[in-house]
Amino acid sequence: MLLSRVAERVYWQARYLERVENSARLLSVFSNLLLDLPKGTKLGWRTLVQITGSEDSFDARYKQDSERNVIRFLLVENNGFSLLNMLAAARENARTTREIMPMEAFELVNDLYFYVRENAAGGVGRGPRHKLLDEMIATCQQLWGLLAGTMSRDSAYAFVRLGRGLERADMTTRIVDVGSYNLLPSLREKESIPESIEPYANILWMNILRSQSAYQMYRQHVRNRVNAVDVVKFLIQSEEFPRATAHNLTTLVKVLEALPNNGKALRQVHKTRRMLKSADFEALLDTGLLQYVDDLQVELAAVNDKIAQTWFLPNR
Repeated sequence: MLLSRVAERVYWQARYLERVENSARLLSVFSNLLLDLPKGTKLGWRTLVQITGSEDSFDARYKQDSERNVIRFLLVENNGFSLLNMLAAARENARTTREIMPMEAFELVNDLYFYVRENAAGGVGRGPRHKLLDEMIATCQQLWGLLAGTMSRDSAYAFVRLGRGLERADMTTRIVDVGSYNLLPSLREKESIPESIEPYANILWMNILRSQSAYQMYRQHVRNRVNAVDVVKFLIQSEEFPRATAHNLTTLVKVLEALPNNGKALRQVHKTRRMLKSADFEALLDTGLLQYVDDLQVELAAVNDKIAQTWFLPNR
């Protein structure tokens, strides 16, 4: 078994890297929507700040939640929430665990950090932003493939899978939450006319699927046209799609069952899975996903707490 401090660093390295990839995907959703929606349609950029839970920090720095301010805040600023800061944290964890992780993994993280540091300021503009985000996503996927193909299936790899799986489960719920009509404030006054909203909503949900590289798999498994209920069910409840929340919770169960002293963490994961399986998303989409997603993220945070209490904080 790993030392607790080493296990914690491996776990958080995986979480930070998965957060970088998914945050890049989240920014990509918005950037692509700008190209797909009719000219003049306003996007609620503040939603991005709300999804990342960083409203207080943002409001302390900016008076307006414009596209430029939000992108700068989430991409390049030294605020603890930006992609650059998360990459720096992942790099530090990778540096201090080089004796148990493949050297090539540290080199990839290191190269990506310096690439983003050099190009993040330019990524505030729309043109360079797509290339920057695509490079971040592609490098993270390359890194996951490297770890899967070169690491022994020991406790170190177990904590990599725990960190990646929990972060992916959480971030997928956040990306699904982007589907709120709060994203399209210019359409709020038209909510009494559903047919006027539907074309915009379909474009939004299609972009959400594409942000998760999920469009093709969705079309294979769901024969209906792209619509809110089926997209949410697919991304939250699918056991087959690897970025779906349910699939990642199942992965957590499998990993935890092979670790010692797993009782508390396993019980919490099973509780969260029951919450997923019992959800009626058709009804939730009528009343708003916000509260359900908030409750689900509380349960996912509790999984993290149980993991930390069991393996990272033995003296507390």
